[in-house]
Amino acid sequence: MSSRFWQTINDWQQGQDIIRTRRYGVIETSAAELVAIHFHPLPKLLAWPEVLPVGPAYHARGKSDRCLLYFNQPLSCPNYLALKYVVSTHGTPYATFRAALAILDRVAELKRSDAILCDAFNQRLSDRFLRRMGWEPHNPQRWHRNYIKRFYGEYPAANPVVPDFVHGYASSTSHS
Repeated sequence: MSSRFWQTINDWQQGQDIIRTRRYGVIETSAAELVAIHFHPLPKLLAWPEVLPVGPAYHARGKSDRCLLYFNQPLSCPNYLALKYVVSTHGTPYATFRAALAILDRVAELKRSDAILCDAFNQRLSDRFLRRMGWEPHNPQRWHRNYIKRFYGEYPAANPVVPDFVHGYASSTSHS
């Protein structure tokens, strides 16, 4: 589906202008590769596990090996991305999840974002794991585990789990 408000990018090279300008998206990965980036007119605000008591083993319905990572670029903070929510279907391997995170890093680089922020609501995300992924604690609060992944112009090297068509964009992109 593609309209002025809803757009889907299946080709990184041809979709760069749309990725730079759109604020609210969903990165979809499967088999440790990018499937698409879907853009929406409104930000992701709530998820069912935040509203209903679904339990710690919650997985989305659908075909196995699928990960959806929701991100926002808030109007009030245009130099930052917010990782709002990640959900996977049953049977999704770690590599598919890592691919979604690596693609979010590439989106941040393409947008020239200073950092990505998240509230690590799920207790299965340990502090040690988040540090290994490049996140550090930020703005501690009583009921929130806020983390930040800072870039400030220095982005992580391309990750081998990200397909070559995503890696190759850097040579064709001018960062002016």
